[in-house]
Amino acid sequence: MTNKKPKRPKDANQLAHMIAALATSEDVEHNPDVSGQRKGGVKGSEKRAASLTPKEREEMARLAATARWKKS
Repeated sequence: MTNKKPKRPKDANQLAHMIAALATSEDVEHNPDVSGQRKGGVKGSEKRAASLTPKEREEMARLAATARWKKS
């Protein structure tokens, strides 16, 4: 086993397998499933902000601030 501490899996079955492998001193390597994740993150907000005029951005910011500070 490497000196680096392995990351604990969130799935209970994978965690049980990892604990059993550590107890029997087998080499443990956790490779999380990243097939459903996006690559590169979200890019839409930057493009949208670039297309807005300063006045439109100011109005959106004003609406967001009033929504945040609105009293129930």
